[in-house]
Amino acid sequence: MQFSYGDALPLRLLDEANFWKHQEYEHTIVIREMVSNLERKYIEELKDWEHALTETHGQVIKLTETVVRYGNIQPVEDHVLRLISFCVEQSGRFIQFLFELLSLSPAVKSNPIYVSVIKHQIRESEYFVGIAQTICGQV
Repeated sequence: MQFSYGDALPLRLLDEANFWKHQEYEHTIVIREMVSNLERKYIEELKDWEHALTETHGQVIKLTETVVRYGNIQPVEDHVLRLISFCVEQSGRFIQFLFELLSLSPAVKSNPIYVSVIKHQIRESEYFVGIAQTICGQV
């Protein structure tokens, strides 16, 4: 990602959050579909994550529409930074959950492909956290 967005930076942050929240949502589905013998506890937790990530994704879309409609005025920019901060925090918690899944789920640990896929998903969420924190540090 380039860092030369100037006044469009809030929109760029929202674009990143839009993409990555949708990705994390899809990751919940991939895990549930991929690990056919996943423990009930983790299936339910993944469904909870799916709901939470969908809700956050919806908030990102609504705020993007607001920024497009009203421009980059200070109250809107402040709201963008608060939402991005929440997205980063949520991704951090999702990463922790995925690490828990890797270490505590016998169904996941039993198959190296499952482990590999989930580690890849963790790296993707870590990328979002890193890029968002970097950009927010420049705003």
